[in-house]
Amino acid sequence: MTLAGNFLRRVDRLPAPEERLFSVEPDVQILCHCHWQPDRSQATTLIVVHGLEGSSQSRYVIGTANKAFAAGMNVVRMNMRNCGGTEKLGPTLYHSGLSADVAAVVRTLISQDQLPRIALAGFSMGGNLVLKCAGEWGAQPPPQVKAICGISPAVDLGPSADALHQRSNLLYEMKFLWSLERSFRKKVALFPQRYPLAGLGRTRSIREFDDQITARFSGFTGADDYYFRAAAARVIERITLPTLVIHAHDDPFIRILPETRAKLEANPNITFIETSHGGHCAFLAPPNGYDGRWAERQIVNFVSLRVPSSFA
Repeated sequence: MTLAGNFLRRVDRLPAPEERLFSVEPDVQILCHCHWQPDRSQATTLIVVHGLEGSSQSRYVIGTANKAFAAGMNVVRMNMRNCGGTEKLGPTLYHSGLSADVAAVVRTLISQDQLPRIALAGFSMGGNLVLKCAGEWGAQPPPQVKAICGISPAVDLGPSADALHQRSNLLYEMKFLWSLERSFRKKVALFPQRYPLAGLGRTRSIREFDDQITARFSGFTGADDYYFRAAAARVIERITLPTLVIHAHDDPFIRILPETRAKLEANPNITFIETSHGGHCAFLAPPNGYDGRWAERQIVNFVSLRVPSSFA
């Protein structure tokens, strides 16, 4: 189902986006593609965040955006740092702990656009980011933020990285690793003084890449330190916003530890749905009146139930 969800054809009826740069820290910008309703101030805004080595063009991002826009929402398709061809917009790498970037986009939309109702939806790594962001807000989230959705969220980074290295997941790991190394080479070419290659060996797994590259150049002591500090699992018990988390039991590489599952189930603000099937970010269902992307539909339904009934 994971492979089918990635390659099956989709229909994109979104209007042309407004391309907009958001400053997330000094000398670092990210690119978002924004789709506005005729009166953006009267609509809920859904920010959609992609997964590892994805972009605002990822199929599940486009699918979710189409459903949300058709339901009357504004949609902001957010690229993480360096993603979607934006390596030149800042010298830093991106990683699973940069929930502050999501918060920065939210702050800008509130302060500059005066948007009254905002929801966040993230897939995989993006799911970890939005859940981590909500947990860090704790009891004091921006009042304009109404809902959080995480689909196949990588909330336990270490176990998921190790699962990705299992023989059955070789295809997935090699795809991610090839893409990560290609992206890193682009950063080296743009900022050679920042990324000295001396002492770097060949990486044969995501954990090795994160240990030698992500951690080294992002302020972590190693992969274990990175996985611990960047994981939403550390803060999900602090989430106070209405939150939807969807995870499939047959996800090939996302692992949720028993203690994390207990936190999800104990938090009354979190609706945790664990399906028997769904793969990773796929969740294909019979296309009865829609395209069958069940999780994308659940995002829109969940958000729609948590805004005033007179607005989308």
